Amino acid sequence: MEIKRELLDGGGGAPSDFRSRQMLARDMLNGDLEGEALQRFVEQAVMTTTLDKAVAWSRGNSLYPMTFGLACCAIEMMTIVGARMDIARFGWEAFRASPRQADLLILSGRVSVKMAPVIRRIYDQMLEPKWAISMGACCSSMGVFNNYALVPSDKFMPIDVHVPGCPPRPEALMHGILRLRDQVHGHPPEGWRERYDAVGTEELLPGSEDDSGAINVFSRMTPARPDPARPDAERAAGRSGDTAGA
Repeated sequence: MEIKRELLDGGGGAPSDFRSRQMLARDMLNGDLEGEALQRFVEQAVMTTTLDKAVAWSRGNSLYPMTFGLACCAIEMMTIVGARMDIARFGWEAFRASPRQADLLILSGRVSVKMAPVIRRIYDQMLEPKWAISMGACCSSMGVFNNYALVPSDKFMPIDVHVPGCPPRPEALMHGILRLRDQVHGHPPEGWRERYDAVGTEELLPGSEDDSGAINVFSRMTPARPDPARPDAERAAGRSGDTAGA
């Protein structure tokens, strides 16, 4: 493979035909190019990088998603391999049927408490390094099914990218895929806290200790707990009195 840099107007003094470029490459390998000709050839045809960047570039453009769907979001996920989205442009179209041949897990749909350990087992069987995308509101925050039977995906496994929506359109999933590719390449996009200078406004849970200067929004919302030293009869009387008064 030859990488050649040329000006848009065709200038630069470099030969444009393929045979001439082959002869220049041969002369460079033989050590016959010197001076200005060698400098011009290096500027046009040689690109340097590091091994880590080359490996990250190859990983970000050759991910193998797992053939795995949970609910209605899986229908939207299936469309990204079609002609309209054409995920093959980024080298992501090879969905694998075995977790041992996949390095990306797209959680497309709601996750029940019975399905969570199965998903975690599949994730543990995948290749390293591996990534995960939480697709849809149900998978990220339980969405409209916010009840005891569901669990958010980031409660039992690491998630790299959250794609909001109910269900998210294929374009939204493609945007999440490109965000993940930027992370794999080592250029993660800034979050909204960095973009809007909001670092330090994170919410803290009651009882947590953090020196980052975050705001504890739960300090005035924590309900009073019953005293365990009170007898059961007094607590029952207190509850019955409160009910009667209500």
